[in-house]
Formats: sequence, C-alpha cells, structure tokens
Amino acid sequence: MKKLLDMHGIITVLNTPFTQNGAVDLDSLCRNVRTAVSAGVNGFLVPAMASEVDKLTENERKQIVESVLNETKGQVTVIGGASASTADLRIRNTQIMIDLGCQGVLVSIPYENEYQYELQVHRIADLRPNFLMLQDWDLHGYGLPVPLIQKLFYEVEPFRCLKIEVVPAGFKYSQVLAATEGKLHVSGGWAVMQMIEALDRGVHAFMPTGMHEIYTRIYSLYKSGKRELSQKLFYRLLPVLAFSNQHLDISIHFFKRLLFQQGIYSTPMVREPIMDFDGYHHKIADKLILKVKELTDSILSSKDDSG
Repeated sequence: MKKLLDMHGIITVLNTPFTQNGAVDLDSLCRNVRTAVSAGVNGFLVPAMASEVDKLTENERKQIVESVLNETKGQVTVIGGASASTADLRIRNTQIMIDLGCQGVLVSIPYENEYQYELQVHRIADLRPNFLMLQDWDLHGYGLPVPLIQKLFYEVEPFRCLKIEVVPAGFKYSQVLAATEGKLHVSGGWAVMQMIEALDRGVHAFMPTGMHEIYTRIYSLYKSGKRELSQKLFYRLLPVLAFSNQHLDISIHFFKRLLFQQGIYSTPMVREPIMDFDGYHHKIADKLILKVKELTDSILSSKDDSG
C-alpha cells in the first residue's frame, strides 16, 4: 500500500458550482480548489452530499473529479466519493474513482447488520483502492458499532480512514481512536461545530465546506500550542455554523452563496429538489457572509503583515 499524503488538518468537501443554465461550472470549481490549496487545506473530498451528488450524472461526477485531480496535480489528497443507493453502484463508482487516479475513496454504506456491512466493505476493499474511507453517517444515532469498526480496521487492509458524523460525535471519536490505538485516521464531518473538542480528543482532520482560511487558521493555531487563540477564533464562527448547520440543504445554499459573494463561484445556483432558501434566509445569510468576509480579510492581512 502506498504511503498516504499528509491528511491532517482541513480536507474540504467541495460544493458543485453551476452556471446560470444549470451546467456544472468547472472553471469555478477549479478556482475554489486553488483558493483552498492556497489557504492551506490538505485535501478534498468530491463528490459528496454537500456536492449535491445525487443530482449529478455519472459523466458529471467524472468531470468534477478529473478537474480536481488535474488542478491539484498530486499536491494534496483527493478522495473520490463513491457512495450510491445500491451496493452494485458503490462498486462501480469505486472502480471509476480508482481508475481516475484518486488517492483514496470514500463510501457510505447503510448499516443493516454486521454480516451485511462486512460483506460490502470486503467487496469494495477487493478493488484495492489506495485507501478506503468509510463514512459513519447517522444524524439520529451513534452509527456503526465500535467493535465492528475495530474489527474491520485490523482485518481489511485498505480501510485506513473513518469519517464520523453521528450524534454525539465527541465520545465516539475517543472510543474509535482508543479501539484502534490511534492508528485509524479519524475525520470529523458534519459535527465540525465540535472542532475544538475534537482536536482535544485527537481527531486528525476536519471536512467542512468553504471558509478555507478560517478553518486552516483555527487548526494551525491549535497545533502550534495556541489553544486559547484557536478557540477564540472558532467561537467567532459559531453564529455562522449555528445557521448553516440547521440542515444539509441550508448548508449547501449558504456556502454556495458565500462562494459566489467571494467571487469564487460564478453563481449561487443549486439543483432541485432542495429545501427552499427564502427571503429571511437571504437576509440572515448576507449578514453572516459579511462577517465571514471580514474575518477572512483580517486573517489574510495578518499573514501579509507577518510575511
């Protein structure tokens, strides 16, 4: 198995940008990738739920991943999202991501029972991705049993990463890390609102959407021993997270609007079906976006001053 690139820190989940006529906007996507890499992110996950992946054609998925791989040129890790509604489609998507050259593959497998789950993990692992990241996704419960995660880690060679998105996430971070002797790479996804707690618990990486400069600064401050400054900066972000993390659809609307107002995406377009984002949402979002832009500008100016 190849050695993993550095996957500590921020791994951005990319929103899919669309043009006014509804086509995938690859130019905007690459602009977002360049902005994120410049900010210090260590990887990308694409396409995933925040990418509106279920509304993309197979060809669009391929185009998006190819564009990200071509833009990054191996500088950072690109994890190809292979999740799908059926086991056969997950196998097909995994093979596509491997063939495209992704350094790793993420798959979300619905959990029915241990036998069913293990069987599907082994089928995917038999395709020999460089590494397999499983998505432990359960917004209403505790997700995958920890003993099953432990068993799979020690028995399935490609399984080296886990993205935890459960309720509550904090306690599970610690349980999984303890069960795998800290050797399983653990990422926090939707539960990024617990970022400081997660850092305290030893989580390796975080998978937010957007706000690249802010997240990388929070992480770098913490890792340089400036926990209080890191926490202070994170607390300034909480009003944004409280609004955007109400629902996945609200998050997609908000961050695409942010990326548009930052001049990174050419439109804030989303694809239907999706939850409405009405006039009240627009007003709240625009005030929060102004705060994000001010905070980002202050971080960039401090870098200039120190440089």
